[in-house]
Formats: sequence, structure tokens, C-alpha cells
Amino acid sequence: MDLFDFNNHEQTAKPLAERMRANTLDDFIGQEHIVAKGSLLRRAIATDRLGSCIFWGPPGCGKTTLANIVALATSGEFIKLNAVNAGVADVKKAVETARENLKLYNKRTYLLLDECHRFNKTQSDSLLPAIEQGTIIFIGSTTENPYAAMTPAIVSRCRVFEFKRLTKEDIIGALKAALKSRHKGLGKQNIVADEEALEHIARVAGGDLRTAYNALELAALTTEPSCEGQVRITLADAEQSIQRKALSYNEDSYYDFLSAFCKSLRGSDSNAALYYAMRLIEGGCDPMLVARRLVVHSAEDVGMADPRALQMATSAMYALEKIGYPEARIPLAEAIIYVCEAEKSNSVVEAMYAAIADAKEVRDDNVPPYLKDNSYGSKEDKANSGKYKYPHNYGGYVEQQYLPDSLKDRIYYTPKNNGYENEVKKIRERKGKK
Repeated sequence: MDLFDFNNHEQTAKPLAERMRANTLDDFIGQEHIVAKGSLLRRAIATDRLGSCIFWGPPGCGKTTLANIVALATSGEFIKLNAVNAGVADVKKAVETARENLKLYNKRTYLLLDECHRFNKTQSDSLLPAIEQGTIIFIGSTTENPYAAMTPAIVSRCRVFEFKRLTKEDIIGALKAALKSRHKGLGKQNIVADEEALEHIARVAGGDLRTAYNALELAALTTEPSCEGQVRITLADAEQSIQRKALSYNEDSYYDFLSAFCKSLRGSDSNAALYYAMRLIEGGCDPMLVARRLVVHSAEDVGMADPRALQMATSAMYALEKIGYPEARIPLAEAIIYVCEAEKSNSVVEAMYAAIADAKEVRDDNVPPYLKDNSYGSKEDKANSGKYKYPHNYGGYVEQQYLPDSLKDRIYYTPKNNGYENEVKKIRERKGKK
């Protein structure tokens, strides 16, 4: 066996998802909002001027693929680490290598860090100076919200690009390309797939192209060829390969059932909500989708009228995640009934949208002096901080201005006359609040 044969076998031994990974922006699938022709990111990659950034989005949407495209396009060096198993020593070694590349060869070094949200503060601190000084161009990849899961000092020095789930059409197109590609895909194996099989894989994959590729490859490898040597992937094969039955209703009915479920929750009809939830699930819908909608509606439609509804809904979602279906359908059903039967109020949503409108349009960032962080600033700032009235010194509440001057009389949240909000109104009245 010569070297060429060895490399060829090594390539075909890789999973289909790895073989089909795009190498150029022209082959990249999805994320048009950040890689469209003329976009900031595309121009930065083309001119090799990409600064430190974080790619944030769900699994299988192209974060690592785009980072690899950057690596292939750059004239600099590229180091890849995974935050799960990389320690401070690995980071320091990468930084030292970057310094040498810059000093000796005038080459920039890119550091791709997968699962970057797993980096702790010590690891982040060891990397921060190199990012600040431009010694390393940091490219983080994460499925978690970086603003909540990562060290703020790192995030503030990076541009965050949010990736979206791939559409069903994106995934179907990618699967068809994999079936045709003789070089990287399954094109040499005489495989055909029914349209409904591809649609099922694409829908159930939920925007995760890696999951879709894995399902297609499994179906191709386990389906017996015909007498003519052709492998035909049917809907039944697709169901088995991705471990989810096809919906027993069409796409229009799916959205109708989902809409009816949400409106039944809002309308306090527990019988209807239970039926539509079970119709969705028994028809092939992911139970977690029902649970997620339940959590949202427990805050949107019940809200402060009964705050326990949100606890019930999130507990049901947690049970579904940890216990699985079908056992978790009992706590899920209980939560559905609770949300339906609870008092209703949309005051939370009204307050939220009113605050969002002012945050976008007024944008008054003049925080009252006595509310500012007094650990830094001028002597005047520190003197003003002494004017802050500590509520616990006044029995738990004392009236003082918290909003900026231009918004000081704004009222976003107004309790309604439903459920627990009656108690909230009484509490506010005792405090003399509007």
C-alpha cells in the first residue's frame, strides 16, 4: 500500500460529517446573516484581518467549520485547543509559541478554543494579556451564551457572532450534496434516498447538520442493497437511523396543533392543552419542544398572578431532561394542568416590552451617583456613594430614585387584580409605591 492509498483510506474512515466539512466560504452552509458577500466577517477573513471573536450558537450549525475556514485562509499560524481538557500550561505554551511566531517570523497566531465557556477564571486570566496585546487572535466556539457563561474580561475584548440553527432546507440540500459527492460523500456507493426520508432527517435534526449527516450515514451503512446493488433509504430507514418516528400529521397540522396548545394554555383549558400536547408528542414531536413552550407561557400568560407556575414548568422540563420520556410525561402533564388552572396575568410581558422600548429609544446611561460602583472613580463619586440609603436600615424599604433622571417617573410593571398580584398590590400600597 503506497502513501496515496493510506491517505485515501484515512479519509474514508472519517465520519461523513467530518468529510463533508466545508473548506471555503463558498461551500459554507447557512449563517447568511454573518457570512454573506460583503459582510464584515467575510471581508475580515478575506483580508486576513480577523480580530479576536467568539462564535456562539447551537450544536452542528457551523462554528468549528467556520473557524477551520479561517485557519485555511490565514497566512498565520493556527493552534487548536479544547477547553474541556486544556489547562493553564497549554494556554501558556500557546502564548509562548505565538510570541515566537510574531518575533521571529512576523506571523500572527490564531488560537481556536472549542467549548470556550468551560474555561475557568484562572485559565482565562492566563490568556487575557495575550489577547489584549494582540499576541494571539482568539477564536472561541461555544454553545453557551458567552455573556453569561464566560469571563466578562475575555468577552469584552472579542466580537461575538451569534450563529442560528440551520433551516430544514439547508440540511436537505447538504444531505443531497453528500449523496452526490464522490470525493467526500457517498457518491461512489450507488445510494438513493426518498425525499420524505431526507425531509424527516432534516426536521428531526433540529438544525444540527452533524446529527443529520450521522443519521444519513448510519442509514446508508445498515440498509441492505437491492439485487442491482443499489441502496435505497426509505422513511422507515430514516426513522430508525435518527431514532424518531415521522410525524403522523403534515407540517401545517403540526403548527396548528402547536398554536392550539399555546392558546389553550392561555385560555385556561387544561383538557384541550393536554390533548394537543399528547397529540403532538404521540405524533412524533419532541416532548422537549412542548416543555419549552410551557415554560415560556408560564411566565408570559400566568406571570406574577402565580409565580409558582414557572417553577412547575421548569421542574417538568428538568424532569424530562433527566428522566426522559415516557416517565417524564407525568410531571409534564401535571405542569400543563397547573399552568392552565392558574390565574392569568400578562403584566410581566407588558412591563418587559415597555422597558425594552425605553432601553432602545431613550438609552439614558446616567446612573444616579449613589448607585454607582464606589470601588473606583473620583473622590466626588465616592462621596456621592455615601448618599445611598441602605434599605435594610429602614426596615427593608426606603423610597429613593433608582432610574436615570429622564426615566425617573416611568412605571413599567403595574400589578393586575389576578391571583398573587393582589398580594403584590397590597405590599406596594404598604410601602407607598405607585
